[in-house]
Amino acid sequence: MKRMTLGRTGLEVTRFGFGGIPIQRVSEKQAVETVLHAVERGIDFIDTSRGYTTSERRIGMALQQTDKRVIIASKSRSRTSDGIRTDLETSLKELQRGHIEIYQCHFVKNINEYEQVISPGGALEGLIKAKEEGLIGHFGISCHSLDLLDRVIDDGLFHTIMVCFSLLEPEARERIIPKAIDKKIGVIAMKPFSGGIIDNARLALKYVFSHQDILVIAGVEHKGLFDENWAIFQGSYELDDEEKEGIEEIRKRFERNFCRRCDYCLPCTEGISIQTILGIRSIIKRTGNAMLRRGRRQDVIEKARHCSECGECMTRCPYELPIPELIQKNLLWVDEQLKSL
Repeated sequence: MKRMTLGRTGLEVTRFGFGGIPIQRVSEKQAVETVLHAVERGIDFIDTSRGYTTSERRIGMALQQTDKRVIIASKSRSRTSDGIRTDLETSLKELQRGHIEIYQCHFVKNINEYEQVISPGGALEGLIKAKEEGLIGHFGISCHSLDLLDRVIDDGLFHTIMVCFSLLEPEARERIIPKAIDKKIGVIAMKPFSGGIIDNARLALKYVFSHQDILVIAGVEHKGLFDENWAIFQGSYELDDEEKEGIEEIRKRFERNFCRRCDYCLPCTEGISIQTILGIRSIIKRTGNAMLRRGRRQDVIEKARHCSECGECMTRCPYELPIPELIQKNLLWVDEQLKSL
């Protein structure tokens, strides 16, 4: 079994973890069966979040049916001490547990949010108190910005980080992962398929698994897909010449239309969340079409309809993406999905 210790947490886990996003979009029965199947095969780390609708509850139901040891990591988007405490108590109830091994500040987008998290009365204060009370074992942070994670690692306030890492987003390999490991901060690699963009599981997973000392999270919604991923995990991670060429072909195909979520394009004159609208297809692929009509997603879509195509975002994008064009293409796709609801 390919195992590791997750930084200074001391938690020993299988290097392949279960991501709790996709099980929202299938039936409760299928979701529970998939989680149980993964645990029976050897998964002992499951990541979920308060924001993943039914995910925590379904994971809790599944784990009531097994006596195998499973480490749970969940997350909250609250930035205040009181708010994250409320979310933690809900997570404990939904997961049917008295203790969660890792609780994380979810999707901290920028330095302003991070400063709020670590300031007096912020989420970190609530997490420290929860740890002292034995409700959680460790606390972490998830973030898409490598610049911000660089600061997080320097500050050393969190026990784990979640970072985007894939063959389309390889920058963390040099910038973030070695630095975190050197400081004994546990690294949880999320989005190995770049949010569902990469459809070649073998290339995607071999690429991320080839980096030692990181825990890779991949979400699935049925047993067959899990078995495919598990077989890749169990094999060799050495890439042959044909596989290396395949990786380069994928990179060339998405070079001019894949948003790396760096947010250098902001601020938008129309207040559009560019990374969200450019990634809307992968978001919906993972969470289901119904999310298009719910709160934040709906607001993002409606704001995007007011894109003036001024082009200011393009002048700031380091990848030279045709952002206004991609926004319009994604809005057309969204409209097609809305017709099916």
